[in-house]
Amino acid sequence: MRQKIEDYALIGDCESCALVGRDGSIDWLCWPRFDSDACFAALLGEEGNGRWLIEAVGEGATVTRRYRPDTLILETRIETEDGAATLIDFMPPRGKAPELVRLVHGEWGTVRFRSELILRFGYGAVRPWIQRTEGGAHRSIAGPDMVLLRTPVGIREDHGRLLAEFTVSAGETTPFTLTWAPSHGPLPSATSPRQALADTEHFWSDWSARGDVSGRWAEPIRRSLITLKALTHAPTGGVVAAATTSLPEQIGGPRNWDYRYCWIRDATLTLLALMNAGYYDEAQAWRDWLLRAVAGSPADMRIMYGVGGERRLTEWEVDWLSGYEGSKPVRIGNAASTQFQLDVYGELADSLHQARRGGLTGNEAAWLVEKALTDHVAKVWTQPDDGIWEDRSERKHYTFSKVMAWVAIDRAVKAVEHYGLPGDGDRWRALREEIRADIMEKGFDAQRGTFVRAYGGKSLDASLLLLAELGFVAPDDPRFIGTVAAVEQDLLRDGFVLRYDTRRVDDGLPPGEGAFLACSFWLVNAYVLLGRRDDAEALFERLLSIRNDVGLLAEEYDPHLGRQVGNFPQAFSHIGLINAAFNLARADKPSEQRAERTAAE
Repeated sequence: MRQKIEDYALIGDCESCALVGRDGSIDWLCWPRFDSDACFAALLGEEGNGRWLIEAVGEGATVTRRYRPDTLILETRIETEDGAATLIDFMPPRGKAPELVRLVHGEWGTVRFRSELILRFGYGAVRPWIQRTEGGAHRSIAGPDMVLLRTPVGIREDHGRLLAEFTVSAGETTPFTLTWAPSHGPLPSATSPRQALADTEHFWSDWSARGDVSGRWAEPIRRSLITLKALTHAPTGGVVAAATTSLPEQIGGPRNWDYRYCWIRDATLTLLALMNAGYYDEAQAWRDWLLRAVAGSPADMRIMYGVGGERRLTEWEVDWLSGYEGSKPVRIGNAASTQFQLDVYGELADSLHQARRGGLTGNEAAWLVEKALTDHVAKVWTQPDDGIWEDRSERKHYTFSKVMAWVAIDRAVKAVEHYGLPGDGDRWRALREEIRADIMEKGFDAQRGTFVRAYGGKSLDASLLLLAELGFVAPDDPRFIGTVAAVEQDLLRDGFVLRYDTRRVDDGLPPGEGAFLACSFWLVNAYVLLGRRDDAEALFERLLSIRNDVGLLAEEYDPHLGRQVGNFPQAFSHIGLINAAFNLARADKPSEQRAERTAAE
């Protein structure tokens, strides 16, 4: 039976990750990086496209699961009439080779299990050659990939499947270790599964203890921070938007994108989430990743990059995968990477501004980047763009894009005024006011009293909820109050916020997607800024209630189906949760107010 998106849990080693279903099947795993080809792709196809199932033999097993406190170690407890056992799944912090460890530990009585391992490289397309090594491991090899299965359990091969049946009794532990290595290299050495478990628990517990997290919402904040850390590529500091590709925004629909990349759009909110929680090393690594990724001419800046800063993210379709619940096409790569989005310049400038405010080092080099970026924005801000949500239709003059151009110039002004950095403050101040006047004239619907999605239009966009925290308007400005009211009227669906109304024909997009969870957290923040504390808490608690049983959120939520949709788990959703929780906890001085206030007219 197909698992729902929320039926999955995440395990990872801060370089790659896997999704484990409630049924004990690992249906998604990319090695050796987040954006590498999957060797388990059953999530987007069928069992034969690769998975690893460990399940109790027989009917009627009761399954519960949890993460070990403050870790990314997943424990799935299986209880039958004859006994109970716990399946422990984790990926140790990367040593010489990436590994996935599964331990089956007996609790009481006796439980019979079976294991079925189907490795298929190249997103489920390539069936490997399987050999038994002299040391007793089973080696699967094809092209550049080699994976070894090590276990004391007897394994038999059946048409490319590695099968086993075994029994665990109280106090017994049966280990399985899966290890990846390049096929041209030597066999990776065996490791101790028990030691790997101890090392992994120490890694995550120690990391969690470093954070400055307490109070009413400490548990969801900490789980979201662990998820964010798991989606961070440790060698480079890049944060991927999600662990998956092509999980649909609408079940059965075509809006299926590859999110295993790093978005500039997410830069400032990611930085704030990390710094709010006291994780300055990770914030520094993310800021440094940003500077490396965008190095070069600002005209060549991309909206997203690979985890190493790669720019070529060519999009193609995997025609041999049937898609999650028939949601096709399955896409690898992301063609939106070549779009022109004006907002990313403001986002990058704001993140560099926050880095200065937070005391991160290396800001001299950052200022050189920011000055070049500011001069470029001065040349291009009047152009239409593709917008924050990557519309694949004609370009428009999006209001939020213009506001982010204003942010880019505003942060340059603040760098000169507040930090004494060298720059043409007079010219930038004049340009800031020019952009502001343009937005007020063309991006505001005076009749309705709200900012609009695009110049000359009437529809709204949830990104407009950010205008006060960006410093473009004050929270008590009637224009912001009217915008929040209009978003409530037009974009709220069953209490959750849409990015924009995708049912509108003039967007050139197929209809239908779930409510965007990050935008729903933005409404929480807007309520805090407006002093609507009860509304903020009510919406925040409702958002917490739709997390899955281990505290994870996808990109979107379909309130009609009562299901999570979109790629999973989604960093932007968890970043929204972290920042909203801190804002609620510090409502007297909301932390999401990204910049010192500019006097609103």
